This record gives sequence, structure tokens and C-alpha cells, in this order.
Amino acid sequence: MCGLIAAQLATPWLTSERLVAALATISHRGPDGAAHWFSSDRLTALGHVRLSIIGLNNGDQPIGHQRGDLKLVVNGEFYGFKAIRDDLRGKGYRFSTESDSEIALHLYDEYGMDFTQHLRGEFAAVLTDKRSGEMIAVRDRFGIKPLFYSVYNGAVLFASEIKALLALGVPARWDHAAVLADMANIRTNSSMFADIHQVPPGCVAIARNGAVQIRRYWAQNYPTAVALRGDTRSEDEVVSQFRAVLDDAVTERLTADVEVACYLSGGLDSSAVLGLAQAKLDRPIRAFTIKFEGDWDESPLAQRTAAFTGSNYVEVPVSALDMADALDDTVWHGEKPIFNANSAAKFLLSKAVRDAGIKVVFTGEGADEMLAGYPPERRDNILFGGDHASTTARETSIEALIAANPLTRSLFFPVEPPAPGTRHLDAAIGHCPSWIEGMSRMYVGSTDLMRSDFPGGANLDEPYRRLVEELDLARAADGCDAVNIGLMTWQHTMLVNFILTVLGDRMEMAHSVEGRVPFLDHHVAEFAARLPIHFKIRETTEKFILREATRDVITSELYARQKHPFMAPPLARTEGVSDPLRQRCEDLIRSREFEDQPFFDPAKTRAFLDNLAAGNMVADPAISGLLLRIATLSVMQQRFGIAA
Repeated sequence: MCGLIAAQLATPWLTSERLVAALATISHRGPDGAAHWFSSDRLTALGHVRLSIIGLNNGDQPIGHQRGDLKLVVNGEFYGFKAIRDDLRGKGYRFSTESDSEIALHLYDEYGMDFTQHLRGEFAAVLTDKRSGEMIAVRDRFGIKPLFYSVYNGAVLFASEIKALLALGVPARWDHAAVLADMANIRTNSSMFADIHQVPPGCVAIARNGAVQIRRYWAQNYPTAVALRGDTRSEDEVVSQFRAVLDDAVTERLTADVEVACYLSGGLDSSAVLGLAQAKLDRPIRAFTIKFEGDWDESPLAQRTAAFTGSNYVEVPVSALDMADALDDTVWHGEKPIFNANSAAKFLLSKAVRDAGIKVVFTGEGADEMLAGYPPERRDNILFGGDHASTTARETSIEALIAANPLTRSLFFPVEPPAPGTRHLDAAIGHCPSWIEGMSRMYVGSTDLMRSDFPGGANLDEPYRRLVEELDLARAADGCDAVNIGLMTWQHTMLVNFILTVLGDRMEMAHSVEGRVPFLDHHVAEFAARLPIHFKIRETTEKFILREATRDVITSELYARQKHPFMAPPLARTEGVSDPLRQRCEDLIRSREFEDQPFFDPAKTRAFLDNLAAGNMVADPAISGLLLRIATLSVMQQRFGIAA
């Protein structure tokens, strides 16, 4: 993985010095080398910082076509590149590097805009085409790799991280609508910064003459519920087919010229990936696990998994003090507020991995998003799946589901009336997905503490209306099963802006570590989308097909265990117990600098804190999440110098 910058200018205002300075802000993404290029008229520029993983000795970028009319920079990995390279060589193309990145250059030359159909992996890339006068940016299908753009000073600017765009001169200003949507956990393709946008996952952004056109090249399409019920494959067939496609995704991601390790939690997803990968190697994989304090610690499970697979278990202790100390840097690298300290924990885990000399890790992200792994999908299945004969039976099953998830019930299940804006989803699709309804609790708590003059605060329903509009939800969800609708909405919001950002790429690349995500291989994703729901949820068991397909490489303990999301312990204040992370949040909220942010009323927020401090607060992920979000939004204000 690497970092990139690209600029298409109307006048040659960008200097080499400014471009180099902007590259320095993302040097953590590529500590093994940096280079940049300007066209002869200085109206086109590319910059790149390199983390060398494949083609260690000759993979420097930008990469140019021998004709001199095409240039390329890439962040990410393309899998199956050797076969593609051989095919292109057979067609007369000459390669100047051993890097996987170069295939994109020649695929574009051969297939034009259809080159995206040949790309497989985690990637963001920018091509400049002198013939057409276009700059072409492409992002992988799920947004595993970040890619942002802005139209500024007559130029179109692209970068792997927002901080690089700010270093190029784009003003740091809040996008008030995006902040609201982020509080509701339903932000899509905006960033937290005004006039800075994401290239949407599965899309190409074409820049020409100071304008950007977005074209979609891939979408996760779900069959209708009726079509799914018509699937006649046997269980053995489906399980075997899923094992094959997942096994292939893991195999492809073992390709590297450096050691590949694994992040290992106590859960099914990372354990299955580790088990499949370890079965292919004759050396033990180093498996790195976070050890938390208290009930949220899953390290004993991970240690047993490592022993079962024959991997080398490496434990990384992470305390509340460690996370408090890492909080500001976590926000700086994530470029968004957080609502659980699991982001800081992943930041620290990645540091430990890099300190151990590792550049590449497998991760288990994406399994829940493809295979309905979270409790809200099971609630949707109970409510709308048709397997319960009466209202009483549904209520009993939901009560049992909530009881089985005591640590996360306040986040995942509606315990109060949801935000009024959820009515927009009711109107569009006939119901509100359970995960949106559940997380709206934090949004309601946020809005209660807002300034009376908060920009956009007059219409707090707006994030939900925009979500329906941006996803064209009435059309996209038409005829779909409620479980898949929940997955669809989560993939466009929480997956790209939370799971893959502050639990994925940004925390990994903060320490120059590349995360590889087999469950988000598009072949795996397309297979999962076509699965009848009972292969995802079987009675009360989530990810049924993953359990069956990997039963031989996971422990019997994990095979039978229910999903427990990876989360850090929530903030707590109990008599005689110190919580440094909670204290850090309180200090931020009570600081003078907190008054600079335009969203939360200092007096209301501090009174809220005082009320919590008046008694022994029971650790609650929702309340903890609210405090962390408020505090880390203030960190953003300070670290980025954002104007209201």
C-alpha cells in the first residue's frame, strides 16, 4: 500500500515545494520512497509515497507508458496480476517494473474505461491521459482504500488522505450536513470537510477542464426475496462453493515479497481467515491480538485459535491509559470523530505490528457485512423473515436475542423511540433497518446537546432524507429481503466510513501496515449477495455458511459461539476506579478550546457531564460513544484548525 496525490490544473500555480510538503503529510503511507512528476506545461502533477511489498527493487511510481502519454500512481494491491501481465505481454505490452500496479496502466491502454472490470483487490489509482486531456481516478468496489478529491483554485485535486488536500491549499472548513450525518452514522460519500468528497466505492472519477464526473463501474446487486427463495442448490453445494471462492480470495492475498501476518480477535471472521491462510503455508503465521482489560477481552479465545491452527500467537496489551494517550493521533489519522476506542486500540495494534517488522496483515473485516453477522440483521430477520407465526413468537425471539448481547444492546437495539427522521426510511421501504433505528439513539443524544444556532440544526431529520435520496433506496431495495436491505445500507455508510476507515486502512497505514481483506474480495461478495437468507442466518445463528465452510480450520468453541463485535471497553466512572480515557474526554469537553467548535453547546454538554459524574455511571457503549464523539470532534477542530 502507498499514498498518492494528483492534480489537474488550469494554471501552473502548484509548485514542487508544495507538492513535496503535501506528500510529507502522508509519508506514513509510504516510508520506503517518495517521488513526483510534472508535465512539461506543469498543468498535470502526480505524487507518490511507497510502501514496498511487491517488486521491492523496481516498483517506484509514478509509472509511465513508453509512449509518454500515460502516467499512473496506485495505492493498493491488484491480485491475479501475474496472469494479467502475461496476457498483456502476449499482446505486445512492455513492462518496466515487477510491481502489480503497472497492470492498470496497460489495461487502460488496451480496454479504455472498461479496464476497471479486470481489477481485483484493494486499490485506489489515478491515471493521467495526455491524449484525452483527462485524469481518471478509480477506487475499489467497497472503498477499502481511501481516495478524496476537491475542486479548488481552478484545479481538480486527488489524494489518499484529506490532510494532503489541505496541505495543497484546500481550506479546512466543516461540512455541517456531513457532520450531522456522521452523528447519525449514516454518512455516505461526503467527508467531514466542506468541498472535499470521496470518490465513491466502485466508481471512477473523471476530471477534465476543472470538473469531475462520477461513473459507477460496479455495484453490489441483491436478488429479490422471491428470486432467493427459488434457489434450488443443496446445502452441500452452497457450502462447497463458498469455501472455494473464499479460499481463492485468501490464496491471492498471500502474494507478497514480504512476510504476511494476521490480526486475530476472538471472533469467527479473523479466525477463519487465519485458519485458511495457515493451511497453505509451511511456516507459522504470526497472529497479533489485542488484550483488553475486563469483560471485553477476547485474547484467551484468540490464543486457543492460534494454538489450534499452529500459528504464532503475539499478544498486544492495550490499556485505557494507552488508548487515552493515542486518542489525538487516532483522530488525526482517521480524519473523523470516533464513538468507540476500538479505533485507538487498532492504531496501537498496528504500531506493535510495524515494530515487529511486519508490513502486511490479513484482517477479518467484511464478513459481517457480507453474511449478516451483526445482531440487528437477526432482529430484521425475526421481524420480517416470516419464520415466526405470531407477534408473541417474534417478541420472544427478540427478547432472547437482546439477552444474548448484554454488552452491546444499547448500541444495536432500539431501547427508546428512534430519531424522528427514520420515518423517511419507513416511507421509502416500509420499515427502518434495525441497525439505523438502534444507532439513532446516539444521534438523539447528540442533538439534545447541540447549540441553538448550529448550522443545519433546524432540520435534524435531514440526514435520513438524504440517505434515502443518495442511495435511491426505494428503487434499490424494491423486492429485497429486509436482511439484505440492512446490509446494503450499512455497506454504503458504516462499512466505508467506520469499519474500513477508523478500524481499517487509516489505523493500519498510520504505521505503514497494509491490511488485506479476503471477505471483501468482489468474487466473495457477489457470491454472498446471491445466498438465500437461511445460509446467512439459520434460526438464531449468524454467518451460518461461514461456520460450515470453515469448520475444519476453526475451533469447535468458535463454531458454536455467537457474534461479539470488536469493541474496546466503554468509558466508566465508578467510585474508586480511575479511567484515563474518560478523564481525557472530560478534559477535552471542559477545556477552553471546546468552545471553538460550532456544534455542541458547552454549557449543555458540561451539565450532561456533571449529571453523569453525580453517580456511579454504569458502563454503557451508547453514552460512552456519545462522549467520545463529542470529545474527538473537538480534537478534529483543534488538530486540523477547521473553520466553522
